[in-house]
Amino acid sequence: MNEENRPVAFEEPDAPPSALIDTCVHCGFCLPTCPTYVLWGEEMDSPRGRVYLMKAGVEGRAGMTQAFVQHFDRCLGCVACVTACPSGVQYGPLIEKTRAQIERRYDRSVSDRLFRSALMALVPYPGRMRLAMLPLVLLGGVVRAIGRALMAPRKGVPYETRDDVESGFSRIDGEVRQPLPSAEPGLLQRIGAALALSPPVSLFSMFGRLAEHTPALGEARMKVAVLTGCVQRLSFSDVNRATVNVLAAEGCNVAAPGAQGCCGALPLHAGHIDQARRLAKHNIEVFEAAGVERIVVNAAGCGSAMKEYKDLLAADPAWAARAHAFSAKVRDVSELLAELGEPRAPRQPLRARVVYHDACHLAHGQGVRAQPRALLQAIPGIELLTPAESDICCGSAGIYNLVQPEPAAALGARKARNIAALSPDVIATANPGCTLQISAAARVLGYKWPVFHPIQLVDASIHGRRLRGLRPKA
Repeated sequence: MNEENRPVAFEEPDAPPSALIDTCVHCGFCLPTCPTYVLWGEEMDSPRGRVYLMKAGVEGRAGMTQAFVQHFDRCLGCVACVTACPSGVQYGPLIEKTRAQIERRYDRSVSDRLFRSALMALVPYPGRMRLAMLPLVLLGGVVRAIGRALMAPRKGVPYETRDDVESGFSRIDGEVRQPLPSAEPGLLQRIGAALALSPPVSLFSMFGRLAEHTPALGEARMKVAVLTGCVQRLSFSDVNRATVNVLAAEGCNVAAPGAQGCCGALPLHAGHIDQARRLAKHNIEVFEAAGVERIVVNAAGCGSAMKEYKDLLAADPAWAARAHAFSAKVRDVSELLAELGEPRAPRQPLRARVVYHDACHLAHGQGVRAQPRALLQAIPGIELLTPAESDICCGSAGIYNLVQPEPAAALGARKARNIAALSPDVIATANPGCTLQISAAARVLGYKWPVFHPIQLVDASIHGRRLRGLRPKA
């Protein structure tokens, strides 16, 4: 279809609400916090510019053209702009609704559509993911090397070598910015990103299961349920085990319902809003049956999405009240431990310089910053550090590092350099996507930091365990 003849950008249902759009006063406080504006300095690749485009779409002044869509595809959805905005613009729901319109109404290229559809058909479903990830058990290193080869940089694209990463093309500080991508990434480059970022797995992590019921140690303080996730349960099952261990040690009866599924965060943030609603309804039913006081989440993006169920299902009379009650119970694991009060389980020393990376959907999406730091600071021997530009996204952002690998790689390199400046022994972050992204960027730069979830450090401290990759210090 000729772009001039394309229909207007938005139509109900799920159009971006004008009331939210109109709260933007175009002040520009969001600009220095937006990763893509920092990368390219382009107004329409800033939150302010994108809100302007949304308004044009709602008012019928803009059509669903390639240029229109491209600016939203380039957005990470990190919502750092929400933290920076003095007017309280709720950019998260705006970008989610805009992307829902794009996925329903825009005719993507065949390769783009196939790649995105494959991700949505695979990643949110642990059974399918388990089959797809089996080769990684034996050939993970080979698979990641093939991925890096497929991602070999074109002219002006940073990623593969230290020289590339330290060149002006990848620097986003000051006035030196990465060139604006001229076209959508190729299919091979995206496949390469998926392979290069593939997580470490073992047969135990892939097929092991959490006990559905774990009793509190000592007198019970609360009954909770944990979300086991999709990628989390297969690739980071040790994070789930550490979460259950710590909750039990702190007096929680812990349920891990076996029937639970993906929380819907990836589809929601990628514009597949109806799929996200189906997944949300399933989990509401499962966790209602568990009869718990709190639902504990150890992945930032998942927790943010589950706290949004009340908005996601607000227009559905059969589900609105149930979704609101569900969202009211959701807590990040660090929030829940803070809510419990004074720690019950003694902490043993872990002597390490720990850089804490704020996952965007924990810090900006949920406003949870102090609680993870308090958990880590309560461990004797920990020297806790925060890198420069802590509010700038690492480039993971759900599926962003797969569908937009070039800017994601530049942001990952930037994050890794800022971390390296602090000479850390270990990195702590509360999101599996951040773990994979920072680990991949570190490998490119030649760093071999272990990356853990904060709850793993707490678990090791409580139980006197040595964490793999963490060298003991005198």
